[in-house]
Amino acid sequence: MNSPGPRAGGPTPRRSFTPAQKLEFLVSYEAACQNNDGGAFLRREGLYSSQMTEWRRLRDAGVLAGKKPGQSIGKLSKDQAEIARLRRQLEVSESRLKRSEAALGINGKTLGVLRERHTGVTGRADVQEELMAAYQGLRELQVPTRQAAALAGVSRTTVYRKPAPPRDKPAPTPPNKLSLAERAEILAALNSPEFVDLAPMQVHTKLLDAGVYLASLSTFYRVLEENSQVKERRRLAKHPPRAVPELVATAPGRVITWDITKLAGPVRGKYFDCYMAVDIYSRFIVGAHVHATESGALAVEMMKEMFGIHGIPDVLHADRGTSMTSKTLAALLSDLEVTQSHSRPRVSNDNPYSESLFKTMKYGPVFPERFASLADARAFISAFVDWYNHHHQHSGIGFHTPANVHYGLADGIAKQRSETLAAARAKHPNRFTNTNDPKILALPGPAWINQPKETDEKLTA
Repeated sequence: MNSPGPRAGGPTPRRSFTPAQKLEFLVSYEAACQNNDGGAFLRREGLYSSQMTEWRRLRDAGVLAGKKPGQSIGKLSKDQAEIARLRRQLEVSESRLKRSEAALGINGKTLGVLRERHTGVTGRADVQEELMAAYQGLRELQVPTRQAAALAGVSRTTVYRKPAPPRDKPAPTPPNKLSLAERAEILAALNSPEFVDLAPMQVHTKLLDAGVYLASLSTFYRVLEENSQVKERRRLAKHPPRAVPELVATAPGRVITWDITKLAGPVRGKYFDCYMAVDIYSRFIVGAHVHATESGALAVEMMKEMFGIHGIPDVLHADRGTSMTSKTLAALLSDLEVTQSHSRPRVSNDNPYSESLFKTMKYGPVFPERFASLADARAFISAFVDWYNHHHQHSGIGFHTPANVHYGLADGIAKQRSETLAAARAKHPNRFTNTNDPKILALPGPAWINQPKETDEKLTA
């Protein structure tokens, strides 16, 4: 969270629509609504009713995509429509070309691995002959040299170089190879009390200063390597591995996880910080603030408000951002006896509930590209929290709303669903293959962050 911009590896660019496309979709949608087919049209086109509402408002105001208020929008000419069609076709062709090039690269790597394994079975000469035959076949089909070499799994330098004939006799001994006595002399010098604590380069230099030359520096290292005497001896810092956070919540209010995400402001380089905390058992958003900056003091302010409304949790989990590890927040949690848990450095899946929540928010159809002001960002987050907590039927908690699970209303709703399904089975028994309710409607069990393998085996047993 030290960088001024959003984190790397964020969401891909969203699906966008031109003003002409928005108008076309609106006309088609309104025509479909006259035939009571509006919902089917939205699903076919991958759109939402909220998008239709927003586009209708922009169309009526005459401000679609840069149009000034009161300026007529008009329709695309035939030339403009043809240019748009060709541009879309070019984008599709470029995307296919990129995928093809990536596939060629993966195919070449895979062939390289298979070639190495095949070499150990049939011999290098046979494998090379088969690969060159494949390469020649591709070249006869007028495939470019680079692509043909990648598809066949051979190097282009191999194509142009005639391989040396295999040798039946062992390689001759180099005339300048040191004798065993000379190598023993080098080893004795390196292990002598005078030089035993020095690096080979220093020993080599000191011997030269004394008028003694035994061998080159690389030979010193080769002799040590042959005798297994090359090892790091410096007092290097060794960082122990970070403990994997293993957290479990069996009821609401036990484990809360929180994070901060960036919201694009009105201009490039301007961002607002959205602080958001969620109960991992019920998926209920227990705290959400939007500020112009990020600081530990603002995080403490949200925690105090959150604890006052929803109670003090057992564990508060977060990543290792500056606000999450600030002394002000640590002091507050210590006073309240709340266990502070952190993700491991450079591990992206130690805070999955907050990351999933942010993806649900930012990938929604009404999430704007930019917020005009801090007030607009706060209004949007407030509306999103209300929808997510009280209207969103979450797939991870049996398609209950987070509020129903958080406040203990899910049991009654699950019982009512079961009774409805039982009545349907009694009325139409031939439509059901068993008497069990769908597993996707089951009430949530314990919520884990990094569930241990021992627990997984016990649950599956």
